[in-house]
Amino acid sequence: MPSFEHLLPPSWKPLVTAWLDEDTPSFDYGGYVVGEVEREAFLLGKGKVAAVLAGCPFFTEVFEQLGCQVEWHIKEGETFEPVKHVATVRGKARHLLLGERVALNLLARCSGIATRSKQIKDLARGYGYKGIIAGTRKTTPGFRLVEKYGMLVGGIDPHRHDLSSMIMLKDNHIWSSGSITTAIQQAREVGGFSLLLDVEVQSEVEADEAIAAGANIIMLDNIEGTELVSVARNLKEKWQGKRSFQFETSGNITEANLQERAINEIDILSTSVVHQSVQHIDFSLKIQMPK
Repeated sequence: MPSFEHLLPPSWKPLVTAWLDEDTPSFDYGGYVVGEVEREAFLLGKGKVAAVLAGCPFFTEVFEQLGCQVEWHIKEGETFEPVKHVATVRGKARHLLLGERVALNLLARCSGIATRSKQIKDLARGYGYKGIIAGTRKTTPGFRLVEKYGMLVGGIDPHRHDLSSMIMLKDNHIWSSGSITTAIQQAREVGGFSLLLDVEVQSEVEADEAIAAGANIIMLDNIEGTELVSVARNLKEKWQGKRSFQFETSGNITEANLQERAINEIDILSTSVVHQSVQHIDFSLKIQMPK
């Protein structure tokens, strides 16, 4: 059975090592107090609302690097109601506490993004939207892998991961190169056939130019309401059978205006609401007293 963990690159485990190094750069004074007695700790999913569990590989790796063992009691991607005994971690007391905050922070943010992603996707599907729900590249430097992973677990498209994974031409690219057509031609010369080209436009006229120049995806940035519907319908009708492209809507999308943006004339709905300013999921790790 495929697992999202199998997507992770070779560089992900050294990231965990770096996070542990950052948290304990010198002496571990608290660890000195508790020593190396073997203990068992319960991971509890708390908070006040149902949440999606995400980030299990990162949590597990933190403790494995410290010589501890993690036993999961629910599967990644499952929704749980608080308070839930999510996992049990076993190891030396000081090692449990060395990994505690790093592991909880990872799990809290990743699960928060997965939970919010699922909420937005479910809401859009409830409005009848059949297209792609995606995140954005507005992620935290050094933490992008975890945040994109959370989007996947939450059931949405993570969008491009970096500047190299697709060509996206935004307003600054276009203004700097002189025109939409020129920017697309120059990008195609170096990007070749294997990269999709996503172009941000501000109007129907700009969208038409981008389609004519060969863009694969037309991002209708901050175009809303009846104008969004009109632009998409007009241009799909004009270019039917002549060009193959997709429309993307992005910019200022919130839960409050999702219904008017989640229209089936649009193929992709991308929003940072699923990962920026997301409420983290509350977890705690409680060492159990020996019986």
